[in-house]
Amino acid sequence: MSGAPARWSWLDLRLVPAAATVWAGTLLAPLVGVPVLAAAVPAAVGTALLVARRRRSAGSVVLLVVLAALAVTAASAAVREAARAASPLAGAAEGRRTVELVLELDGDPAAVRGAGPPRVVVEATAAVLEDGATRTRLDDAVVLFGPADEWRGLLPGQVVRVRAAVSPASADEGLVARLSARAPPVLLGEPSRVQRAAGGLREGLRDTAVRVLGPQAGGLLPGLAVGDTTAMDPVLVEDFRRAGLAHLTAVSGANVAIVLAGVLAPLRRRAVDRRVQALVALAALAGFVVLARPSASVVRAAAMGAVTLLALATGRSRAAVPALGGAVVVLLLADPRLARDAGFALSVAATAAIVLLAPGWSRRLRGRGWPQLPADAVAVAAAAGLATAPLVAGLSGLVSPVSLPVNLLAAPAVAPATVLGLLAALAVPVLPPLGEALVWAAGWPVRWLVAVAQGAAALPDAATGWPAGVRGAVLLTVLLVAAGWLLWRFPRARAPAVAALVGAVVLGWPLRQAARGWPPEDTVVVACDVGQGDALVLPTAPGEGLLVDAGPDVGPVDRCLDRLGIDTLPLVLLTHLDADHAGGLAGALSGRAVGVVATGTLSPAEDRVARLDDAVRRAGAQRAVLVPGDRRTVGSATVEVLAPPPETATAAQPANDLSLVVRVTQRGVRVLLTGDLSGAAEARIVARGVDLRADVLKVPHHGSADADRGFFAATGARVALVSVGAGNSYGHPAPRVLSWLAQDGVRVHRTDTDGDVAVAGDAAAWGVAVRGPGEGGSAAGGAGATAEPAVPLRGPSGTSVPRATMPGWLQHPPRRPPACAPWWGRRSCCAPAPSRPCGPRCSSATPTPSCTSWPRRGSRSASSPTCWPPRCSARTGWWW
Repeated sequence: MSGAPARWSWLDLRLVPAAATVWAGTLLAPLVGVPVLAAAVPAAVGTALLVARRRRSAGSVVLLVVLAALAVTAASAAVREAARAASPLAGAAEGRRTVELVLELDGDPAAVRGAGPPRVVVEATAAVLEDGATRTRLDDAVVLFGPADEWRGLLPGQVVRVRAAVSPASADEGLVARLSARAPPVLLGEPSRVQRAAGGLREGLRDTAVRVLGPQAGGLLPGLAVGDTTAMDPVLVEDFRRAGLAHLTAVSGANVAIVLAGVLAPLRRRAVDRRVQALVALAALAGFVVLARPSASVVRAAAMGAVTLLALATGRSRAAVPALGGAVVVLLLADPRLARDAGFALSVAATAAIVLLAPGWSRRLRGRGWPQLPADAVAVAAAAGLATAPLVAGLSGLVSPVSLPVNLLAAPAVAPATVLGLLAALAVPVLPPLGEALVWAAGWPVRWLVAVAQGAAALPDAATGWPAGVRGAVLLTVLLVAAGWLLWRFPRARAPAVAALVGAVVLGWPLRQAARGWPPEDTVVVACDVGQGDALVLPTAPGEGLLVDAGPDVGPVDRCLDRLGIDTLPLVLLTHLDADHAGGLAGALSGRAVGVVATGTLSPAEDRVARLDDAVRRAGAQRAVLVPGDRRTVGSATVEVLAPPPETATAAQPANDLSLVVRVTQRGVRVLLTGDLSGAAEARIVARGVDLRADVLKVPHHGSADADRGFFAATGARVALVSVGAGNSYGHPAPRVLSWLAQDGVRVHRTDTDGDVAVAGDAAAWGVAVRGPGEGGSAAGGAGATAEPAVPLRGPSGTSVPRATMPGWLQHPPRRPPACAPWWGRRSCCAPAPSRPCGPRCSSATPTPSCTSWPRRGSRSASSPTCWPPRCSARTGWWW
């Protein structure tokens, strides 16, 4: 840029180093402490002075910009951290005291998932601290958790007084403290007129859309138009996530661009002065931010739009990259919490890719004969998808291979739905009939989006597991960069690469689905990998099954039922109504024929029955309450209810202790399902003399240490299933429980390490197969590809008995000393129950060895001897 005054071009990158420096400095500031930050300021300034004295060059200018950004970032971070440490609220948090606070809400209360009653979280600013007789004015950022019934419906800007327990927040959260409400909020005034008006517009659009379009399309329209997803069907939310369309319900740059284009188009046609255009558009932009709520992506897009409007008003050419860089710098300095916000990072990455990559890709496509509209659509979708794929993979542990074509199919419907939704939101309070007509018109593109998302989510491997966290994001970035470089460096490889990709989709996908071998033949029960929760399925007929609990989220249980081919649920049992057992019920019921949803006798204080009844009614099912002695037959399964007795269901009893306990028998294999019983409740059941004998035990309460060993012994189970989430913070399963089970000769299978676990076979020969941890609910890091399917082997009675996956070189039955039964279908040699040590010998003449020395010394597997616990119990394969 020399000679004439330089004008910004499309690739003006002068603010990119500054934005990167501010972002990196903001991320690192909480880790280094105030002294280091304070020392960094004079060091950066001194270095900048030395550089400025030398001859000017492009490199020195860039370095000066970086040093200036570093000095400003370090100075603001040092001031902020010092103020945070000196805050009286931080002292109260260190002592974990309960205090009175006056808060100004910064956003809408948002629902949080978890066990127990519904709760919400809301960001706020603490204005006053009342600790005893001391009253202190504050300006501290906090986050508050409270009961949903007390906080739902409050608006941003609302000032409330609340009594709350204060706990420390980590420095990287950008908060002074975390609050947990200990009393309902006391309103100290109404929110501003602007916020009341925005809240009324959002509520009016939401209610009208649901009434006119129904729950699915009606819940989606407010999300597309103003980012209000409170009415969205949770199953549809999961479908959008798996299809790679979740960004449509997060208001971002696309929505801002649509608003500005709609405002500026008529002004330009009338040749209105550009300064008037900018002022009108700026007012519309401010109103849209208030209506859509200032989330990270909205704020980023609005800041970039404001910079662009400033360029319009001053007559400067409008360049996207400088606008984006300036927006990032200003926003991060104003609100450092955005540096760790996933939505902000995704928004910036997508915008940068669209403005840097999409124009060139579009030109290349047009040069090959593509029409402009399809070329632009493909280029924008591909650029945004590739740029955000590593972030999405790291955040969710999923990669969506169908994201690009699905976004292309959805793109034509997004703008009409957004525009009509915004017009409807403005029209409903003024002219309700016009608002309803606009909502009806918006329903057509919205229904198309629903159909696209549902169809894509139903495809096999629509979302493939991937390692989560930084490792997964870096790995996918390296792979994408390497593949892009190879295709750019070797043009002749492009055609074979496209052919290989098409072949993998057309041939590899169907072959993979056919070769998975899941579920195993003659499946008795499957413990689904749904994370920290329970969901067990007992297939009872082709396409039909019995479901016991539904896990914490709608997605994992829905996918597990799909993998098993279950589209009819004659009976659904909910052991109790905690979120980790009933939170995913909507995902299980949606799109399936449902007969009866049953629970045990619930406590009279149970306040979640109304929501359960509503979900059952929407599914077209019936509600039932089962008591001990009840028996039900569902296909090939017989259900016996063992607990709880109705007389124990008092208001004082915890929900866990009132868990429905049932024994289900299929083809002679007995499965005991126990909910979340505590040790005391287990002991009471044993004391009542309840017959608990079973072959398979679902370990109560995810293997909690609060357990009764006598209960385990009374079952006489040979296999135990633990439904538990990977890396859970509860310490489940407890080492003590695992030790008890091992001492009783019980083989333990866990969903956090094994993924879906299936018990298959019949009374003559049955065994256990595992699917392997994948993109189910528990994988914190995601195991990625689907595990090898269980290999069906022939047992003594000729039935198919699956065994766990083993290396290919160990597929043939090894030579080992004879025992009570062949190794592939090993059965107990002892009495049916209770399970206890067999003594020195089993019923056969040959005792079960504790460890064999097969294979011969020197062979490739000699370092991995085959071991059997010294008890007679069910064994279905090698134990390594």
